[in-house]
Amino acid sequence: MAAVMSKHSFLYELNAYAFVKRLSKQYQKRLSLMTIPPKEWKSITSSGFDYLWLMGVWKRSPEAHRCALEVPEWRRGYNEALPDWNEGDIAGSPYAVYEYTIDSFLGEDGNLLEFKAFLNKLGVKLILDFVPNHFALDHPGSRTNPEAFVQGTAEDFKKYPDLFFETHKSRFFAHGRDPYFPAWPDTVQVNYFSDSFRDRTMRLLCQLSQIADGIRCDMAMLGLSRVFQNTWGSFLKEKMPEKEYWLEVITAVKKKNPEFIFIAEAYWDLEWELQQLGFDYTYDKRLYDRLLHASPQDVATHLRADISYQRKSVRFIENHDETRAVTAFGKERSYAAAVVVNTVPGLSMCHDGQQEGRRIKLPVQMATEPGEESDRETQEFYEILLKYATAEPIKNSVWNLHEVTSAWEHNESFRNILAWSWTHKTKAKLIVINYSSANSQGKICLPDNWLANSPVNFEDKLNGEVYTWDPLELKAQGLYVKLAPWKSHFFELRIPENKTIKKKD
Repeated sequence: MAAVMSKHSFLYELNAYAFVKRLSKQYQKRLSLMTIPPKEWKSITSSGFDYLWLMGVWKRSPEAHRCALEVPEWRRGYNEALPDWNEGDIAGSPYAVYEYTIDSFLGEDGNLLEFKAFLNKLGVKLILDFVPNHFALDHPGSRTNPEAFVQGTAEDFKKYPDLFFETHKSRFFAHGRDPYFPAWPDTVQVNYFSDSFRDRTMRLLCQLSQIADGIRCDMAMLGLSRVFQNTWGSFLKEKMPEKEYWLEVITAVKKKNPEFIFIAEAYWDLEWELQQLGFDYTYDKRLYDRLLHASPQDVATHLRADISYQRKSVRFIENHDETRAVTAFGKERSYAAAVVVNTVPGLSMCHDGQQEGRRIKLPVQMATEPGEESDRETQEFYEILLKYATAEPIKNSVWNLHEVTSAWEHNESFRNILAWSWTHKTKAKLIVINYSSANSQGKICLPDNWLANSPVNFEDKLNGEVYTWDPLELKAQGLYVKLAPWKSHFFELRIPENKTIKKKD
């Protein structure tokens, strides 16, 4: 792959409700977002993150809280996370929004704007949630603006009792849903084809663009016209609009605030389409799945995608929806996967607790975290990785995927090795990963303009070792590496000053 200019940014996801509760317990007094000591925020942001996604700040719903206590499947999740939980540990889902105002547990009106100003002074931008597909089932809009939601009949309710619910004046509304799963019983489904809904959300998003630097849009692909038509078409009166919902609202918001960031939670290989509609970033679930289930060569193939797509991809091995990384991957493999997602182009996401090696997934309805001891080895690994990955030249420079060849005849273990580099002026970082459970060897093909007449020093920032190679040998054979299972090299080296890679547009 040819060397190309790219940008790499870093995002930290933090469960706002659980964090405030955690810090209140730690300081033995009731805290809010604005009364948490600044040093706690600085502790998070000092690791090099560009964005803080404060997940779950909006007003919780009384009815969603009731549902959270009643749904058997959700209760099983609480039992797994916190066996001795009680009703006070359940806050209700942050994705069943009652109102887009800060929840009283977290603060009061005006606090989010204050918090944004505080973060911005630290050089960090604030990301908040936007849940376009549904509201809490008791959201006031179902009374004041019923045409903005998907409605059914008494017959629909009788035929599909898990899909519809009855409200005041014998109205029947649909629950929000992903067509591949049961409906979410704590929600009411919006009607993307409704002019009223589009107008109201456009105004809402313009307001949000003044109190945050960006939004993470929950299940964004459900708002695509054909997806919505396929899911709800038989219950709709409206025709499919000419313009896609996302194109319409993103264009309107960017007109008022061009720097506002739109991040899409997206699946079903619809990421590229959403990027074309204006999203700055889309989830890269495909890379997550390949890191968890596929071969190193499948990972390498994924990373050969067009750079314009990769630049807008959110890379992760953990978030509030997925199993904790150490549990899902195993400890050593999770380290290798973390190296991948933190050193390729795009937006790298780190989930609160990931750096400490937490193993227990917290259901989104829960506000109380289980007590877990931090894993010191995992903490030390992430300290090194983030220090390496969040500094130049990885932040904004030339990215190049390197070819790996066999170390000797009939040795196929080179297929387990992944390698890429970031280059800026006379500095280069070369990342090499054995993404397998076997000892592996290979030769990394290096650009000729990295090599002069003097020996080349490869300093590994992971272990402090320095490896010196003859440039003629490197040019003839490549850089020989051998790595134990799931191990990596974090190389730094100097490039001859008169032979730097030129930046490409």
